[in-house]
Amino acid sequence: MWEPAPRHTAFAGRVSHDTVREGHGGRRGIFSSNDFDAGAVIRPARTHGGLVLTAFGRAFKTPDLRKKLLFTFLIIVVYRLGAHVPTPGVSYKAVQECMVGADSTQGFLGLANLFSGGALLQLSIFALGIMPYITASIIIQLLTVVIPRFEALKKEGQAGQTKMTQYTRYLTIGLAILQSSTLITFAQNPSQLFGNPNCTQILTDNSVVTILIMVLTMTAGTGLIMWLGELVTDRGVGNGMSILIFTSIAAGFPGSLWAIQQRDGRWDIFFGVILMGFLIIALVVFVEQSQRRIPVQYAKRMVGRRVYGGTSTYIPMKVNMAGVIPVIFAASLIALPALAAQFAVKPDGTGPAWATWVQTYFVRGDHPLYMVAYTLLILFFTFFYVSITFNPTEVADNMKKYGGFIPGIRAGRPTAEYLQYVLTRITVPGAIYLALISLIPLIALVLVGANQNFPFGGTSILIIVGVGLETVKQIESQLQQRHYEGFLR
Repeated sequence: MWEPAPRHTAFAGRVSHDTVREGHGGRRGIFSSNDFDAGAVIRPARTHGGLVLTAFGRAFKTPDLRKKLLFTFLIIVVYRLGAHVPTPGVSYKAVQECMVGADSTQGFLGLANLFSGGALLQLSIFALGIMPYITASIIIQLLTVVIPRFEALKKEGQAGQTKMTQYTRYLTIGLAILQSSTLITFAQNPSQLFGNPNCTQILTDNSVVTILIMVLTMTAGTGLIMWLGELVTDRGVGNGMSILIFTSIAAGFPGSLWAIQQRDGRWDIFFGVILMGFLIIALVVFVEQSQRRIPVQYAKRMVGRRVYGGTSTYIPMKVNMAGVIPVIFAASLIALPALAAQFAVKPDGTGPAWATWVQTYFVRGDHPLYMVAYTLLILFFTFFYVSITFNPTEVADNMKKYGGFIPGIRAGRPTAEYLQYVLTRITVPGAIYLALISLIPLIALVLVGANQNFPFGGTSILIIVGVGLETVKQIESQLQQRHYEGFLR
């Protein structure tokens, strides 16, 4: 499941509530003392290959789980249908003609088009896709560090989280209005939107009333997507927003792969890319499941006649703690100069010198300068995002409050310094891993002529693998609750 922010601070001395079970002494913990190896540095979580198809069959044999799966598939179908319904005031025929020579892979518009499953450039009712919600979630997460009110709400538990979700919805609608207005402004000059000089007109009417209807329709489409995502979360399987993002990206896989085959007509390159894709997926799964387990022990304490504590657990610190957020940040930021240059260049191709320089080096991803800048941005945002989402001082204080300590490390400040030391060391390979995965589409652009939305790399593969793993784990847990074997045995 893709999340806008990893909730590592949920440990808070009482351990994360995601996979807790009863430990020794009546205290709730993640695993018993035999489940971790204090000498391990980085290792993948223990998963064993199972008969996935058999588990799916058992899932469909369970009545309530079958209803959840079918409901999720129904929402996915509705979401994909909405991606092809044109917005009022848009000529569907003209859009399809402009799409023939369109360059839908460059910059921020390419990223937004990827997350909308191709609906953005088709100007459908779901043109904005899930992008406004992703942006709003990231902004609220960052503001939590800056605004004390948000930080207080974060500590209030479920009630505070509900309030934060409400703020995210309001901000999503505001961003949807802003982004739809910007998209319609681009649509009035479609040659810039599609990168196709032969595309001159796609709107049937440029009146104010029609434009307002288009803005209202796209904004309502974003609200409907939010509602569909929440329905999947409540009544379906997995995280609804993550499932919709997964659907949007997966919808572009066949077209991207077929474009590679059509470029030279060589089947050996086509199957070679697929084989390489499976190897990349295996690598991503291995790294995403890898974690550094820091052992934690709790001292025994008497409360009345009962003894609490005395358990041994661990703090799981993933190699890729930042998830896909640094890649999104870097792709959005590096696309801003190209976007500004696009407005500065005149229709006849002339423009200022800086705009020409930007279009030469920062529009296509095959230039070494672009790759270096992109890599440095990913490295920076990885460290930045991890630093604001995992607070070693807060974790150390909560451990001390509940009587927890790391063996060989004194509680309090020494624990915080040790956690910061481990965090820095583990973030370095995580940042390098993100940079290498993100460079795969750019390298494929040079070698096989693929576009920057190359399916087996960058944001695409990170989200696909992350959402797939979390969804399978959730189905597995529900199967195990009904005394069936799960996917991972």
